[in-house]
Amino acid sequence: MPPSPNDVRPSTALDDVDRAILTELAADGRLPNNALAERVGVAPSTCLTRTRVLRESGAIRGFHAEVDPAAIGLPLQALVSVRLTAHERAAVDAFRARSVRLPGVVSVFHVAGAEDYVLHVRAASGDALRDFVLDHLAVDPAVQHTQTSLIFEQARGMG
Repeated sequence: MPPSPNDVRPSTALDDVDRAILTELAADGRLPNNALAERVGVAPSTCLTRTRVLRESGAIRGFHAEVDPAAIGLPLQALVSVRLTAHERAAVDAFRARSVRLPGVVSVFHVAGAEDYVLHVRAASGDALRDFVLDHLAVDPAVQHTQTSLIFEQARGMG
């Protein structure tokens, strides 16, 4: 017998309805519950319960507005690659915890390869970006090397 649409499942056991809800919300996070329910073929009450469970399980990490950085006075964007001096778990975890709180940091990516982290940063100007690197990264004893790449244009993918 197939599971009921109201069944609560751990995030590792998503079914087709859960995946459809996630797909629709990834495309339009402002989609009203009634429209979402109609698109995925379930009752609105079921959709609301499923969405709540997906949020609680961490499958839905949050909702946000994508704002033009220039509109908030941060027109310059860059990717700052960071190589750490040490790779013990405590040092890596501490750098990540610090870096997500730095001013202008949009995202922090722990990556494989020659660099350890890539920080997506927004700044008001080239001088502000330079100051960010010098004041927050170059003085950090955990940071061995940085390399900054300016972002000329950003386009959002469908995935």
